[in-house]
Amino acid sequence: MAIKHFRPITAGQRKKSTLVNEELTKTAPEKSLLKVMKKNSGRNNTGKITVRHQGGGEKRKYRVIDFRRNKFDIVGTVASIEYDPNRSANIALINYSDGEKRYIIAPKGLTVGMKVVSGETTDVKVGNAMKLKNIPVGTTIHNIELTLGKGGQIARSAGQSAQILGREDKYVLIRLSSGETRKVLGECMATIGEVGNEDYSLVRLGKAGRTRHMGIRPTVRGSVMNPNDHPHGGGEGRTPVGHKKPMTPWGKPALGYKTRKNKKSSTKLIVTRRK
Repeated sequence: MAIKHFRPITAGQRKKSTLVNEELTKTAPEKSLLKVMKKNSGRNNTGKITVRHQGGGEKRKYRVIDFRRNKFDIVGTVASIEYDPNRSANIALINYSDGEKRYIIAPKGLTVGMKVVSGETTDVKVGNAMKLKNIPVGTTIHNIELTLGKGGQIARSAGQSAQILGREDKYVLIRLSSGETRKVLGECMATIGEVGNEDYSLVRLGKAGRTRHMGIRPTVRGSVMNPNDHPHGGGEGRTPVGHKKPMTPWGKPALGYKTRKNKKSSTKLIVTRRK
């Protein structure tokens, strides 16, 4: 996959770049796997903004993705590789031999016509899903379950993967792309391979309008706000932060302050913290 750059005919095109999605084979999504996405612009059920900088954006529908991969021992054929506006990775439409269709995260190297299957034990091929306890040590995996039956939660975005390091009792030791090493229950499912569309991080938006199309609203610096809006606000002219540490808008320390709970149950499963 290549990055396309533009001639600077306009100011917005000067630094703009896009992905040349040569691997995409279909533009229209499968209608039976679409759901309506209602926008809430970061507001909760009482209408208060709980997540800032959200709103507007292009209208889009949700593609129902099979993160569980629980269709065991039924062979599926890759019908198409498609774009998904809701995630950085591409998705693959799978036609199963029993007539059902499902979307999965498209791993690197998966092409139209290839066969995929999920089960307790399958061939170690790109796109196949199986239980962690049966995957050989050193294999690259993605879409990893943390809770049995919940579906994949780890390594789902473009270019992400993890590696199996070994086994300890009923757990499997995996190393994540962040550098963290943790234990995951061996009964959990994972998919073989690395998530595709790895050049996604190299794209430069080039202008503010592209972020608005994505539903992201502008971010205002705290130092230019009033004192009642932000701890950094107020003062005559340009003033420094005025605290020992930079603060979040809600008065918590920013930049390096650890927010992980001490008594979180999954802490005992983390062997090495991320760097």
